[in-house]
Amino acid sequence: MNSPVSPALIRRLGASDYQQTLDHMRSFTDARTPDTPDELWLLEHPPVFTQGLAGRAEHLLAPGEIPVVQVDRGGQVTYHGPGQWVVYLLLDLRRRHLGVRALVDLIEQSLVATLDHFGIQAAPDPAAPGVYVAGQKIASLGLRVRRGCSYHGLALNVDMDLEPFSRINPCGYAGLQVTSMRALLGDSCPDMSTVSDILLRELELRLS
Repeated sequence: MNSPVSPALIRRLGASDYQQTLDHMRSFTDARTPDTPDELWLLEHPPVFTQGLAGRAEHLLAPGEIPVVQVDRGGQVTYHGPGQWVVYLLLDLRRRHLGVRALVDLIEQSLVATLDHFGIQAAPDPAAPGVYVAGQKIASLGLRVRRGCSYHGLALNVDMDLEPFSRINPCGYAGLQVTSMRALLGDSCPDMSTVSDILLRELELRLS
């Protein structure tokens, strides 16, 4: 019988530089042992475009003054900025008996449940990872697995400036519309702290 897996440690990192955080994720993953506890990192990034392993230059339409960082996750280009919660999932997938597809499903289900808590009906798209509301993308995800361990994770648009998404083809899809909880809920949009508490709870529930 398999021993229960300890809950992941939650680290609330606040506003964090993207490149420094990426370097930290890689170092953490490289230094892991079979006994290293899993961690979930909750944070916001200053404005940055990130281009995944499959990224193509033509999807960067007009980045302007916003920096572009080449990264080692799957997928194409996306935008991170203040008002968007990012959760990085640093998990030992072998210890949790999780495949990559199961982890993607777990993340998408957690996002859908979080949004449902606030009255937003969202759903994943089997053809394009992420979570959508009436065809508009509200959350993205991208992962990397190395030595059986995951890093990178999800981004949920809560109360952010969506204009930078118009400077790219989000996730490589020309014309894809992007939305946020603020855009959908207006003045009834919950604060960032409330959203993070629910999101982390939903993730922990499915990882337990």
